[in-house]
Amino acid sequence: MMTDIIAEVKAAKTASILLSSVPTSRKDAALDAMANALDAAREDILRANAIDLEKGRRLVDSGEISASMYKRLAIDDSKIDGMIAGIRDVMSLGDPVGEVMSALDLDDGLTLYQIRCPIGMLGVIFESRPDVVPQIMSLCLKSGNGVAFKGGREASESIRTLFAILRDAASSAGIPAESFVLMESRDDINAILGLHDYIDLLIPRGSNDFVRYIQENTRIPVLGHAAGICHVYVDGDADLDMACSVVLDSKIQYPAVCNAAETLLVDSRVAGDFLPRMASLFEEKGVEMRGDPRTLEIISVKEAREEDWDTEYGDLTISIRIVDSIEEAIGFINSHGSHHTDAIVTRDMSRASRFVAGVDSADVFVNASTRFADGFRYGKGAEVGISTNKIHARGPVGMEGLMIYKYVLIGNGQVVRDYAGPGAKGFKHVPSSEIYPFGGE
Repeated sequence: MMTDIIAEVKAAKTASILLSSVPTSRKDAALDAMANALDAAREDILRANAIDLEKGRRLVDSGEISASMYKRLAIDDSKIDGMIAGIRDVMSLGDPVGEVMSALDLDDGLTLYQIRCPIGMLGVIFESRPDVVPQIMSLCLKSGNGVAFKGGREASESIRTLFAILRDAASSAGIPAESFVLMESRDDINAILGLHDYIDLLIPRGSNDFVRYIQENTRIPVLGHAAGICHVYVDGDADLDMACSVVLDSKIQYPAVCNAAETLLVDSRVAGDFLPRMASLFEEKGVEMRGDPRTLEIISVKEAREEDWDTEYGDLTISIRIVDSIEEAIGFINSHGSHHTDAIVTRDMSRASRFVAGVDSADVFVNASTRFADGFRYGKGAEVGISTNKIHARGPVGMEGLMIYKYVLIGNGQVVRDYAGPGAKGFKHVPSSEIYPFGGE
């Protein structure tokens, strides 16, 4: 089995080179075919997912997967609609392959172009959430990248079904089927981590421990985040009605995901008015609250432990802390957050400006729910993941995170010796008006 998988990944690496030069019209036709195929195969998808849900219940009962992971496993018609919409959004996006990022005349008749191109071969390793398959496959196809998937065993039936539907549809539209590989064996993960000669970028999606394990056990560059510890800070100048709405949505709209709020920070100037109102809303929605000593003086909640400030609950639990200044809030977020998504609620834009400048996170929001940190909501069609890295790509990563660039120099017989040594001619180094001659389909 291991040998077959390595052979498939090698073949996918080769196919990714072919995919990188497939014309836009054919890629869009394949995406259209993929969306139509999902719509036509709803019964098959739901049937496969029902098998996984039944298996998942047993895994939750035995403690092998968490309740939040089980929630991410479920597919319904609405989620299939979202998969289809995501593919069609990717279809509507411009093709990044071959885009001219810059053009510079080094000299007359010697022009240097910076051209966007695919990274090449990706490895995507994820837990639960079978909807990752259409998201990633559509983005990889449009951006000209091959991809090898390794999903969790808890979602094996759903993943296998979705993968087959999508690959067959893409292949029918002229896309090399070898570009996409599904790895299923539990032992295959070690093969994935060791394939640094064939996989150019790894994208892990799952729990903190899972992502950290991937980061620590491979030589392949990793794009991702190890935790989603997100904060909402209610400033002393906040509209408290707005604050209640933003905080509630940030916590309960989908508590199992990485952009849900885990810690609520409240300015001491408004804590007495705000916290009782917020606590009532949380209680109605079944949210467990854990507060610092100052919070406990205002509302009756469980006392927070020190580790709560560094915990991603992924469930209907939130920790609450009272702070005395925006500087204290910023310092706390930078110390205890995961640099994922953090928000301020305030009517004072000068204070919002200080928050935006001071918080070192991939996504910093003003008067908006943390749940907006999402590739689809950002207009990327879908996302390959959310990155807290400070190189290459950051935040919700769409196709731009699957692209790199190459330099193309076009001359007319020039040689370096003409530009070296005493009396040599100098470089012009001016923006070029020359049209890149190799663009278009």
